[in-house]
Amino acid sequence: MAYTQIAYEVSERILTLTLDRPDKLNAFTATMLQELLDALDRADADDDVRAIIVTGRGRAFCAGADLSGGAGTFDRGRDVAVAHRDGGGLLTLRLFDCKKPVIAAINGPAVGVGITMTLAMDVRLAGEGARFGFVFARRGIVPEAASSWFLTRAVGISRALEWVYSGRVYPIEEALDAGLVRKVLPPGELISAARDLAREIAENTSAISVALSRQMLWKMLGADHPMEAHKVDSRGIHSLGQSADAREGVSSFLEKRPPKFAGRPSKDLPPWYPWWKERKFE
Repeated sequence: MAYTQIAYEVSERILTLTLDRPDKLNAFTATMLQELLDALDRADADDDVRAIIVTGRGRAFCAGADLSGGAGTFDRGRDVAVAHRDGGGLLTLRLFDCKKPVIAAINGPAVGVGITMTLAMDVRLAGEGARFGFVFARRGIVPEAASSWFLTRAVGISRALEWVYSGRVYPIEEALDAGLVRKVLPPGELISAARDLAREIAENTSAISVALSRQMLWKMLGADHPMEAHKVDSRGIHSLGQSADAREGVSSFLEKRPPKFAGRPSKDLPPWYPWWKERKFE
């Protein structure tokens, strides 16, 4: 796919995905959605990509859905519940199953889908001056992108409800206090901080270990008992404990040298992955 609304750049085994409609504050469109979905598929298939950074071009991260279509922007027909799937949800569900760690580098305002899309990313860093808003009730719609599941797990039910009920846009300090963002940085340091974190992952860890660990932690958010985690942990320790990466991890530690892991998530994940039952949209 030739990208027109995002940029795809790989350097030092780090993929930077940049929302690239700066003249429209990177407002989200159907084209942008399809390009992001394609980019995530491409990244998962590329073993030279060890981590992903998502950011925005210009002064905004993403101003939410593109409303240039006017008052009927969200009117997709009477059979919407049957025929239509929410685009933001397609994106966050794809992020949920991604094999690579994803870091949001939120460089400016992130409103509506501009913030809900980041809830399925692993770490959110933000630049000073960024603002956030779950503005759906002020547009006459409801939260999307599966954010009714993701947001409460990120900040708790009370804070999530306050933000969703009011629909207000709030400053970075409030997001930091709630734990929505991990760290606030001067604008000139945001991308370098995101790359430092991504590089730490790329240079020191097994890609197989990270891919499995990412899914273990995300999928266990919905488990009803720690026994479910114990089952998956046991499979993971048993299969990876016999792997070349495990031998390399121990050897490099004992020999006091950087590890050289060779496992490839595109081909070398254990046969029990994925262990969860795929959910259908019904």
